[in-house]
Amino acid sequence: MAHKDANHHHHYHHLLLLTTIVLLSTTTTTADDSTVMSTFQTTLSPPPSSWKTSTDFCTWEGIKCDNSNRVTSINLLSQSLTGSLPPTLNQLTQLKTLSLQKNSLSGDLPTLSNLTLLTEVFLDSNNFTSIPPDFFLGLSNLQTFSISDNPNLNPWEIPTDLTQITNLQSFQASNANIKGSIPDIFSSFPSLQSLRLSYNNLTGSLPSSFGGSDIQNLWLNNQDSGLSGDVSVLASMTQLSQVWLQANAFTGAIPDLSNCTNLFDLQLRDNQFTGVVPQGVMSLDSLKNVTLRNNKLQGPMPVFKDGVEVDISSNSFCLPTPGPCDPQVTALLEVAGAVGYPMSLAESWTGNDACNGDWSFVSCDSSGKNVTSLNFGKRKFSGTISPALAKLTSLRSLSLNDNNLTGSIPKDLTSMPSLQLFDVSNNNLSGPIPEFPKSVRFSHDGNPLLGQTIPSGTDGPPGSGPGSGAPGGSPSGSPKGSSVSAGTIVGIVVGVIVFIGIVLFVFYKCCGKKKHQRFGRVENPEVGKELMKPSVVGSSSNGYGGGLSELQSQSSGDHSEMHVFEGGNVIISIQVLRQVTNNFSDDNVLGRGGFGVVYKGELHDGTKIAVKKMESGVMGTKGLNEFQAEIAVLTKVRHRHLVALLGYCIDRNERLLVYEYMPQGTLSQHLFEWSEHKTPPLSWKQRVSIALDVARGVEYLHSLAQSSFIHRDLKPSNILLGDDMRAKVADFGLVKNAPDGKYSVETRLAGTFGYLAPEYAATGRVTTKVDVFAFGVVLMELITGRKALDETLPDERCHLVTWFRRVLISKENILKAIDQTLETENEETLDSISKVAELAGHCTAREPFQRPDMGHAVNVLGPLVEQWKPSRPEEEDGYGIDLHMSLPQALQRWQADEGTSRTFDMSFTQSSIPSKPSGFADSFDSMDCR
Repeated sequence: MAHKDANHHHHYHHLLLLTTIVLLSTTTTTADDSTVMSTFQTTLSPPPSSWKTSTDFCTWEGIKCDNSNRVTSINLLSQSLTGSLPPTLNQLTQLKTLSLQKNSLSGDLPTLSNLTLLTEVFLDSNNFTSIPPDFFLGLSNLQTFSISDNPNLNPWEIPTDLTQITNLQSFQASNANIKGSIPDIFSSFPSLQSLRLSYNNLTGSLPSSFGGSDIQNLWLNNQDSGLSGDVSVLASMTQLSQVWLQANAFTGAIPDLSNCTNLFDLQLRDNQFTGVVPQGVMSLDSLKNVTLRNNKLQGPMPVFKDGVEVDISSNSFCLPTPGPCDPQVTALLEVAGAVGYPMSLAESWTGNDACNGDWSFVSCDSSGKNVTSLNFGKRKFSGTISPALAKLTSLRSLSLNDNNLTGSIPKDLTSMPSLQLFDVSNNNLSGPIPEFPKSVRFSHDGNPLLGQTIPSGTDGPPGSGPGSGAPGGSPSGSPKGSSVSAGTIVGIVVGVIVFIGIVLFVFYKCCGKKKHQRFGRVENPEVGKELMKPSVVGSSSNGYGGGLSELQSQSSGDHSEMHVFEGGNVIISIQVLRQVTNNFSDDNVLGRGGFGVVYKGELHDGTKIAVKKMESGVMGTKGLNEFQAEIAVLTKVRHRHLVALLGYCIDRNERLLVYEYMPQGTLSQHLFEWSEHKTPPLSWKQRVSIALDVARGVEYLHSLAQSSFIHRDLKPSNILLGDDMRAKVADFGLVKNAPDGKYSVETRLAGTFGYLAPEYAATGRVTTKVDVFAFGVVLMELITGRKALDETLPDERCHLVTWFRRVLISKENILKAIDQTLETENEETLDSISKVAELAGHCTAREPFQRPDMGHAVNVLGPLVEQWKPSRPEEEDGYGIDLHMSLPQALQRWQADEGTSRTFDMSFTQSSIPSKPSGFADSFDSMDCR
């Protein structure tokens, strides 16, 4: 019994010792996190208001901890933070999510090495200055990394130790001062779907390991010096959906992308691509947007499927309209294609006449119609000899000597009727030597493999091994039967291995796709609630001009439940949207039109959102295009006068966009339906402020530093108002990339009648000036309170622009046209209205070049809003100042009132001087009112 008690006593002490060790360990661990967070609190200046040393750091804003008080998530999105990050950040060993985007943090980034649980890192839109070389070391579970829009980083290269991060799904480092080449490491990332490296200083060519990868979004556009080489590797990247390679120095032909069946956006403008646009690209069913502008593309003008937005200007197509090229031109382009469409040919082989004297290395007969000589000698061409040479039936001299041509000599060339000289000496040709007629001087020296007979069983050029030459038997002394048997067995074994390999590969692909499917729905509504917290809804797209801007996740860390891309915009579950809109109740409808119904939604904390719901079965291809266009634009732009996109949802046949909520509805409601909505009519001050807001928003669209857009559907119903009656432009479904300079781009007619510029309605060609015209119409509506088209009025008055420009040719007519709800007794108000009317007239000029830019509109409207201050007559009387007094008399009267509590605005000396609208009639002299 004593022994038993002793044994029990021993176990008790052992258990006590273990408990003490565990408690000490927990205390030490918690202390470690506490120390790091305490340091973090001091490096921020200032820290968030809730970060107080007197409170538990696990209760601080943006911090989440597990049950052991270990930090698992840091989420400080858009907190206007300055300061730096603590160098001990990687001691938070339980950290899973680090979201610090859209602040003003600076200094050196600390290493994150060995944070093995870390899955998401968002550092974009800050001012960090360096990234340590061991930053990615040991981040074995990292899935999403974004450091875009950190232009102050010291130049750095993509580290090769990224290969350890085999779970990587998204790597986004646009505008982050990356230099050097793209390392050839992408076979290490079987799950990588998004690679965005735009606006850096990358050089060199595309890595071969891109081939066969599952990358969907590839953004490499706008490198400082430019990536170069060909892009043939794209043909094997069959999962591609968006390819942005614009503004680089890529050369060679556009590859056949017919296997890229998900590709919807192909941006290749401003490179040096040559050759003919492949039919495989033009016939892609998925393609929605393609830009090939400003290259050296040749051959017939490409024709894409209906519904594809296309920009192919500034190339070297043989004809200005679609149609086949001249047969000789077609043949020569096939010849050029066999040697990779070299730039030396693309620069001169333009137009539809090979005999016009400008085609390099080409000579024609005296009639100037038939090609008789082609001299490619000593041009350092690589590639093969095209059989299309045989189509040049008048060709007498063909010199291909001293190049690096490979392959065989096409047999078709032996039957060319006019050929007299054929020189292929000093190349790397192989295969049999063809027999030409005796009338042809055929030179083929310096091709050591040409005409060689390779003994069976020895190494040789392609096609020269066993089975490719004359029939042969088994080696002497070997039993013929046994040789065949062994070969058959080996063939069967190899076949079985290959078959098993194919089955395993297909199985991996199928399972992998399901595992990493990008547009998965959020199955857990509670996770959806977490997603829609104010920190997410409050995010908006950044100003990065490269396209769907860098989206960040604000979830608690379970990346499988949500999907985030560039810009803060979130893919939101349909369950969440049903919940916040009361299952899309009719009571929540804010408006209907186009291809969607807009619903008001309210989150659990009272935050309101607007949800635009569209059904693809109803809206068709055009509506889907607009859905994609709206996402593409709103994730590239951010401006206080453009409605922000907060997120979107794709669920079966439904497409939904989530916007910030604009509580005062549309300008159309306040301008034309104020009586029905029981709201007061807009004052002139409100109207001119709204006009300025719209002008600033559209000016931003037109003059983005990195890309520009044309709205194409500017009208009061697409102008939304906040509680302060400040305006934001909305509905970007018809937005197009604006062409550079004075050039216009031809597109399908879209928009709303009454706001369409004449040249756009007549030709379908669009520039930023179509928005200027529509803005002029909106100004007229603000002045008159009339709609752009009002079919209830007589024909001569139903079209606002035509009527407005006819009647407003004198001050007397202004009073007849002004909205009767406006108070116009004040001379300053009339002067302001006349200036806006003058601007409206210029904006709606018949010819685009006569219209100002939106920057001019901002300059005109700005002073009217910021300096013009309407005053009531009784206020003027209260100062006891007669407006007809001289300035000394007015000052004397003011001095007499000195000491009162009223504030006197000295601007009366200018604003109170009576003035007439000057130049108003003159502004319409050049206008054609027909």
